[in-house]
Amino acid sequence: MSKARQLADLGNVYDDGGISGSNLLINGNMEIAQRGSSQTTAGYGSIDRFVLSLSGATATMSQESFTIGQTDVAGSDKYLKLDVTTGNNNSGIYYRVEAKDAFPAINKQVTLSYYAKGTSPTNGLEVAIAWYDGSTLSSYASTTVTLTSTWTKYTHTFDVPSISGLTLTNAAAYLELHWGQADTDTGTSAYEVNLAQAKLEIGDTATPFEHRSYGDELARCQRYYFSSDEADSLLLSFGDVTSGDSTYFTILHPTTMRTGPTITLSNESHSGFDGITVFRNYATRWAGYDVATSTGRGYFQFEYVADAEL
Repeated sequence: MSKARQLADLGNVYDDGGISGSNLLINGNMEIAQRGSSQTTAGYGSIDRFVLSLSGATATMSQESFTIGQTDVAGSDKYLKLDVTTGNNNSGIYYRVEAKDAFPAINKQVTLSYYAKGTSPTNGLEVAIAWYDGSTLSSYASTTVTLTSTWTKYTHTFDVPSISGLTLTNAAAYLELHWGQADTDTGTSAYEVNLAQAKLEIGDTATPFEHRSYGDELARCQRYYFSSDEADSLLLSFGDVTSGDSTYFTILHPTTMRTGPTITLSNESHSGFDGITVFRNYATRWAGYDVATSTGRGYFQFEYVADAEL
């Protein structure tokens, strides 16, 4: 039903000359962490585009830094660390490739390559791939890895599982990757997974890792999630307002997002207004309004998160 091939490359040669645009993964170099550098709750968190799955396990997923001058994974200064203190089946790291990006992989082979080290779950670290069409998960194509304490480059070639009815217009569909405990592994032993330079490409051959610029990688991540911070706090000030009147505003996203995001406001303050209401959200922008509570000079200020994750 599926074919998985595993190779181990113990060399420390710098992977340069990557084929431009070949990597279906965003933030495979683990550089972008808009939400912070560590998380202990399931879902998106410490490293953009990577998902922590717990399923009853207890774990921390974090962004870690290589020592300057290290040669284990040449060309990278960050990596992902998953520290599982209590394991459970389906715990681990997930990655979701938007269907519009992964659609060319239908009925094709894909090759996943990455550097890893650590300790595996009792039955080995499962590395798997499957389609999700918005409601149903296809069968997995998978292999098993036994990690060591040394950074090692692994390569797996998979026949992508088929799933009927998948369309590009389904915004909830994605191709899913998984590093973690298998569904059949109910062991509770601790394990640790460290990942760097993750790459998924169409075809049966792994090509060198493509090092994108930080700005390019950040913009790709912001298609799914953007968080303003204190430095980006928005202050809208008005010379004269009339009590009961509504003041409307529009905020442009840094880049076009996957879909109209969920907007969450924080650290909101105001004078002469009663509080912001979000009333429109699109892939390119969102809009809100605030109602004046007095006549005269007024202002409102806020930070926000725009979330369009899969």
